[in-house]
Amino acid sequence: MSTDPRKAPGADLPAWVDHIARELGVDPALVDIDRVLGVAADVAHSVARPAVPVTMLVAGLAVASGRAGDDVLATVERAALAWASDENVLP
Repeated sequence: MSTDPRKAPGADLPAWVDHIARELGVDPALVDIDRVLGVAADVAHSVARPAVPVTMLVAGLAVASGRAGDDVLATVERAALAWASDENVLP
């Protein structure tokens, strides 16, 4: 097994997203990697890093329930930024 991080499984994010999307029966074209990473960064910096995976799971559940992905991401982004500005920042 290689120790070169560039050759580690998942190091090629677009390839990983394509792979996992297909494994889950999702059209990879529906995944805007840059948008998702931007929202994840907002959550990490405005709420807490551990909030990112949980938030993205909740966002995915919202999309699965029928909400539009762009709407969900915009809502998450607004909520994260509001959380920080409302002094709700976690220690």
